Amino acid sequence: MKHKLDFEKPIVELQQKLDDLRTQSQEKGLGVDFEAEILLMEAKLEETKKQVYSNLSPWQRVQLARHPKRPFTLDDLALAFEGFEEIHGDRLYADDRAVVGGFATIAGHRVVVLGTQKGRDTKENILRNFGSAHPEGYRKALRLMKLADKFSLPIITLIDTAGAYPGIGSEERHIGEAIAVNLREMMLFEVPIIAAVIGEGGSGGALGLGVADKVLILENAYYSVISPEGCAAILWKDRSASAKAAEALKITASHLKELGLVDEIVPEPLGGANNDPKTTADTLKAAIVRNLEELQKLSTRERLDQRYKKFRAFGHFTEPAKVGAGE
Repeated sequence: MKHKLDFEKPIVELQQKLDDLRTQSQEKGLGVDFEAEILLMEAKLEETKKQVYSNLSPWQRVQLARHPKRPFTLDDLALAFEGFEEIHGDRLYADDRAVVGGFATIAGHRVVVLGTQKGRDTKENILRNFGSAHPEGYRKALRLMKLADKFSLPIITLIDTAGAYPGIGSEERHIGEAIAVNLREMMLFEVPIIAAVIGEGGSGGALGLGVADKVLILENAYYSVISPEGCAAILWKDRSASAKAAEALKITASHLKELGLVDEIVPEPLGGANNDPKTTADTLKAAIVRNLEELQKLSTRERLDQRYKKFRAFGHFTEPAKVGAGE
């Protein structure tokens, strides 16, 4: 198993033993039948997988969300959508390759789809800036969404970014303003909008594509105001406390659903999306299409009202504020 994670070690060891047994059973001249042992080992391996992957900690899910073999936006575009035609450039400054988008079809529905894109190797990561968009990336996204609104096409966004790029050039070209404008405009677009967090959902970089009528999240993805490492460095002055930070932040799909910050959890195959990208894409496609068809039954006014109420409901306090002494 390539790119194994620490918590996957028991699975890797059992898989190696199983492979060795199969190799021995295929060798001629030994006169030993390993079929029974192989069946027992296969059952043990399957049970171990279920135990490991059904009891993942928040930090382990973060690791899966960052798995180098996890399907990225372009992978899902190829597997879940048809006829994707990419549109380049923001018509203001440059073409940010960390954001991809264009016209496509999903289950017969013509849509505009866009998302953040990471790289598989060093060369592609440099091209894609590790999936962290500059201001022009968000302005390209806004340009595409305005086209969608103009031609009454639903908007689908796929989110997988550690965050917007925080460099000097990005600040000089007003990254905060670019994200803020997207938040405002996405709240007002009259077409249905569906956002899906497919990997990392980091801070404003994710939120700049995340204002939607329905927010979906893959089972092992996460959505957070800050990375666990960043939170650990601030609160505990030690990045090694990332696991503790991930638990405290409540950033996993189940926590987010419980808090009402996402609308639906999209299940992944056993072991994560990286083990079966096709099945993951099919499941995601079904969830997107189902939610899209539900949204299309609503009037524009109903959709806008629900979208507004959805985001206004975030951040309610459950305990009364404490009044200071003497007040």
